[in-house]
Amino acid sequence: MEAVEKSKSSNNTPRIPLWMQIMIGLVLGCIIGLLWPKIGAALQPIGTAFIKAIKMIVIPLVFASVTLGIYKMGSNFKQLGRLALLSFGYFYTATGLCIVLGIVLNAIFHPGAGVALEATGNIPANLAKSINWTQFFLDLIPDNVIMAAATQKIIPTLFFAICFGISLASIGEKAKPVVNLLESIMEAMFKLTQGIIAFSPVAVAGIMAWVFATQGGSILYAMAKLVGVFYIGMFIIMIAFWIMTYMLGLKPFEMTKKISEPLLLAFTTCSSEVTLPSLMQILQRMGIPNKVVSFVVPLGYSFNTDGSAFYQALTVCFLAEAYGLQLDLPSILTILLTTLIANKGTANVTAASLVILSVILTSIGLPVEAIAIVAGVDRFIDMGRTCINVFGNTIAAILLHRFAGKGITDDIPDDDHDSSIPV
Repeated sequence: MEAVEKSKSSNNTPRIPLWMQIMIGLVLGCIIGLLWPKIGAALQPIGTAFIKAIKMIVIPLVFASVTLGIYKMGSNFKQLGRLALLSFGYFYTATGLCIVLGIVLNAIFHPGAGVALEATGNIPANLAKSINWTQFFLDLIPDNVIMAAATQKIIPTLFFAICFGISLASIGEKAKPVVNLLESIMEAMFKLTQGIIAFSPVAVAGIMAWVFATQGGSILYAMAKLVGVFYIGMFIIMIAFWIMTYMLGLKPFEMTKKISEPLLLAFTTCSSEVTLPSLMQILQRMGIPNKVVSFVVPLGYSFNTDGSAFYQALTVCFLAEAYGLQLDLPSILTILLTTLIANKGTANVTAASLVILSVILTSIGLPVEAIAIVAGVDRFIDMGRTCINVFGNTIAAILLHRFAGKGITDDIPDDDHDSSIPV
């Protein structure tokens, strides 16, 4: 009996959360790199092993998630018509604008300026100084999809995933075995990703020790600037959402107050999923039918990640500048296109932003180990981007109900509605 009680007490021992472990790894890595640079430089293989593991899962994970996302889009078009069409149109427009904002703010503030990291990747040949539009579009189509995946050619692999997902959606029930297989692959990748990410505190310590041993302390100041520019962007996006709210005939601050619970939950837990039940209830009390809410909000958590899209674009541009890569129009188009596609459908993946960043970095020829440099401040950024993701899906539900869901109604008692908010 005593042994059982000891076992229970040991199980109840609070564990250090992963973000705090990463922060500890970041601090230790910085200290080792500054005080014992020879030891810090020797720790690079630890980070290299972590990065190779991330690269190992990128292709199967992104291929399965994008294919399933496109398949579900095709199925929803058939079922919900106008609402589905406008939903996906809005999702891609909103995230696309957030990506552009990230690129623009980096061009204005240059948070990576003054850092001189040494690039170990090769810039793809198609990113020339001027655009050969014919070659640009031809490069989207893989000659051999297996070879494209094996050589980590991300954009051709994503193009095939999109085409494959559309084809699956077009064959109806016959697609079920393949869809089930892809869902099983996704589940297996979730487990594998969790195992790899559990190693991230040690990897961050190793890479930061190496970075500080070889680059000095300038990277720390640059990361602080990155966090500052990120929250400037978050404020701009919030202003845009409030303007949209006002144009829809609502009071911006009153509406924000009504969803304050899921917003605070998102900010503190860094998880959109935990806010889903309470946000759906609030939107239904605001008068939006359950049929609209239950379609738009869960789908938006995968396809309408405004905060994440902004962060990914800003961070990739920051790292490109730190590595001395001049972002010309072809590379900017590559960032825009890859981010727009890659961040769809990976919302439930553990450390999805790290995976997506590795996809984008690969597409423009930057070393994937760069993700460990920003992993140390990811927690501070994750709070803001998750909050914006939730707010963005609130706006999406209101907007799409106004313009696409007027004919959709539920038999909900009048006392369940909040008549003070005219949706």
